[in-house]
Amino acid sequence: MYIVDRSKRFVRGFLLSYGPQMIKRRVWDKEFSEGKWNFIDDTRGDCVYAHLEKYAQKGSILDLGCGPGNTANELAADAYSSYTGVDISEEALAKAATRTEANGRAGKNRFVRADFLEFQPSQRFDVVLFRESMYHIPIGKILPILNKYSHHLTDKGVFIVRMYVLLNGQVKHRPMRMIRLIEGNFDVIEKRQTGEWGATVIVFRPKRNGLQTRS
Repeated sequence: MYIVDRSKRFVRGFLLSYGPQMIKRRVWDKEFSEGKWNFIDDTRGDCVYAHLEKYAQKGSILDLGCGPGNTANELAADAYSSYTGVDISEEALAKAATRTEANGRAGKNRFVRADFLEFQPSQRFDVVLFRESMYHIPIGKILPILNKYSHHLTDKGVFIVRMYVLLNGQVKHRPMRMIRLIEGNFDVIEKRQTGEWGATVIVFRPKRNGLQTRS
């Protein structure tokens, strides 16, 4: 049973990182519609919010892989002026839009259905957020994706990434490799690990001498 479950997780992870958009969309829509992700509906008090409030400075936020709208609705309403959430799942975005309407934030929150690997923003942002969504970026695409979105940061804009780098006290090698790529290719402003589960938030911006390409 363990081998079967592990194989299923591997196949799912592979499809969500490397599969075509149609397959990704079907997987995520199915999981959200079946309630698999209902347990994440309330993440008030998450460690990432303090960082968002600090660096957004009442400005604009781009949330890549926004899911059911937690950040858009749990972040302090006066911490930002505009928010754009991008997600490939129509089911997740429907929930996000419903929550936004109920919370009276429809005037400042907008949602776009797209694969954030292919999404092309039409503006610049004070914060570009990857809230655990970086797990689904192939290692070889991390620097190209970050370099692309670097062009859509304001002059003082930053990236914020939140992910878990520990599992049962053991280092998760793929997320740790992602962190090392960031540390080696960008200017890290702040990095903090919270709690025994290793929830890590890293805040960074492009190096002053230009975008990086070293993998």
